[in-house]
Amino acid sequence: MKRLMTVLAVVAAFCSTTAFAADSCDSQADAKKLAGAARTSFVKKCEKDAAPAAGGASCDAKATEKKLAGAAKTSFVTKCEKDAKGASAKTSCDAQAAEKKLAGAAKNSFVKKCVADAGA
Repeated sequence: MKRLMTVLAVVAAFCSTTAFAADSCDSQADAKKLAGAARTSFVKKCEKDAAPAAGGASCDAKATEKKLAGAAKTSFVTKCEKDAKGASAKTSCDAQAAEKKLAGAAKNSFVKKCVADAGA
């Protein structure tokens, strides 16, 4: 139960940071007076660039807490960010399966495909 609460807290933090990044990216696109495909491309790239920074800060902090440096720190941060992305994808896919009222093998199959499609 404690682990579930931790995962949910991480997902909530990620979602709120991503929503903030979306607002910020939209504001930047407005300031540059972008429209159409140029705006869409800019916002998409901006949000993509902002997303790893959101999870990366906490992973960097954890690495610093553990007093890691060099290759060990790089390896730790990479794995940490990958795990965070996978956890958020699985949580999202589980929620989608619940909305579709899937259970058993159908749910497992759906979640597995959903996570794979998310690139986790």
